[in-house]
Amino acid sequence: MSTQNFTLPDVGEGLTEAEIVAWKVAPGDTVAINDVLCEIETAKSLVELPSPHAGVVGELLVAEGATVEVGTPIITFVTEPAAGAPAAGPAAPAAEEGGGSVLVGYGTGGGATSRRKRAAERPVRSSVGVIAKPPIRKLARDLGVDLTAVAATGADGEVTRDDVMKHASQASVFRNIETPEWGTVREETVPAPQPAPAGLARGLTPTQPSAAGDDRTESIPVKGVRKATSSAMVQSAYSAPHVTVWKEIDASRTMELVKRLKASPDYADIRVSPLLIMARAVIWAARRTPMVNAAWIETEAGPEIAVRHYVNLGIAAATPRGLLVPNIKDAQDLGMKDLARALNRLTLTAREGKTPPADQQGGTITITNIGVFGMDAGTPIINPGEAGIVAMGTISQKPWVVDGEVRPRWVTTVAGSFDHRVIDGDGMSRFIADVASVLEEPALLVD
Repeated sequence: MSTQNFTLPDVGEGLTEAEIVAWKVAPGDTVAINDVLCEIETAKSLVELPSPHAGVVGELLVAEGATVEVGTPIITFVTEPAAGAPAAGPAAPAAEEGGGSVLVGYGTGGGATSRRKRAAERPVRSSVGVIAKPPIRKLARDLGVDLTAVAATGADGEVTRDDVMKHASQASVFRNIETPEWGTVREETVPAPQPAPAGLARGLTPTQPSAAGDDRTESIPVKGVRKATSSAMVQSAYSAPHVTVWKEIDASRTMELVKRLKASPDYADIRVSPLLIMARAVIWAARRTPMVNAAWIETEAGPEIAVRHYVNLGIAAATPRGLLVPNIKDAQDLGMKDLARALNRLTLTAREGKTPPADQQGGTITITNIGVFGMDAGTPIINPGEAGIVAMGTISQKPWVVDGEVRPRWVTTVAGSFDHRVIDGDGMSRFIADVASVLEEPALLVD
């Protein structure tokens, strides 16, 4: 018999730490290779961690809720030695040195303290061949950059900070994080998150009294999705000059269309909401004003504007873990029914915490619905790497003048924030006017 440690692996490019959300095994359990050991939370999603060993669980070294660095031992196994291999004895230090298998980036070696020290002093090569120091991996994670796609210029093929920043600018793959939450497609079958204590932000859990010892105040560590969101919002707010324009519209015909689609047998297995028409309207309007789908790019030769002739449509989704903004790739190629299915899949996956990192990268323009919270309008913050974001307010019945008469109509407000370096006021106004026109008359989508 031998004892082996399993260290927290790098389960995706740039991972430097993760939180142990829930253990799926207990000491004494027998596990096979690839059995799920625990769920960990990174800045992007929940990940199920498979076992690299077959054997008996020895000890859980990290408590649920704790955040640990990559390379830290988290569990021990009692395993059978391979045939012909010498049995591990007291003199064999491998287990104590942390020599368990890992998924990506870290192999066997010293304990957690020495491992962290070595990691800070030298770059680490992952299983896909990327060489980068932990701080550079963290930077790549924060910007949503896939290190395997970065052109390395450092010694021996090492990825440098400049390499990551250049790739992020040229590829426009900053993380898609946006401030106002969205929840129009909330499924009734999805359990609502447990309410937090009064005064606390949704999705955050108080962990300890404040430093002053005042039991009326709780301290909340900034980590995971919240940490990534704050980083992206600061970057966007202080780099892109924001301008917001809005328009109040009569969305009665949109509501009529949604009602007809819900009654249609073709949509019997698809949840339909006004967001579907909003998404089609944004895609249609972006084709007529391409600059809203562009991005400001810093290059060595000077700034450039990258105009994308495709739409990776981001949808801000409120989840128990915080705000996520996955996007629908090549949304311009989808018909109404396929777009509806994509919206359903995207939002439900986000709520389950299963959104893969690829779905949160490469967005070109984003939609957020603050109307679900009863808000009429807002000034959303642009996602880094994009030039525009559209917010939809609540849809409610109001008195409206139609053909000289006041009638009750379904009214909403559409607002858009834009990067004024990329697009001027006439383009912003034209785009929002086009979105409003479609919501007022969805027949414009028939071309």
